[in-house]
Amino acid sequence: MTLALTSSAFTHQGAIPTQYTCEGKDVSPPLSWTGVPAEARSLALIVDDPDAPDPAAPKRTWVHWVLYNIPPATTRLEEAVAPAQLPPGTVQGTNDWNRTGYGGPCPPIGRHRYFHKLYALDVVLPDLGEPRKAELEKAMDGHVLAKAELMATYQKR
Repeated sequence: MTLALTSSAFTHQGAIPTQYTCEGKDVSPPLSWTGVPAEARSLALIVDDPDAPDPAAPKRTWVHWVLYNIPPATTRLEEAVAPAQLPPGTVQGTNDWNRTGYGGPCPPIGRHRYFHKLYALDVVLPDLGEPRKAELEKAMDGHVLAKAELMATYQKR
């Protein structure tokens, strides 16, 4: 079985509903997955936007959410998941607003793409504190068993 990531709130390549953005409640969307390899020891999730600040002239990738050491038996994250509701052992990293937790889409101009990337890892990562995306990716290097991606878009009203 292949690792697959979905949301009941939007489809792959569909539009992200406003409630998950800075124009709405700015809460995390519900995410679920199947096909975690039996040998996986943990999961990691990165949500980012490669179109910042302007899709016509992107200059950087904006990171919205970083999670790691999600237990491999976990199959979903509920909508608006609070830190205390994360699966036991899950650690949040630092997003590009310099805080932990989810920060929803808030593009300054144009329609941006938001990539929700789930990684199955062959290890439980050491305590990285509240790592940024690059630190997490470095720690995951050589340990990724499978990857799933869910992309959706958003443009401010």
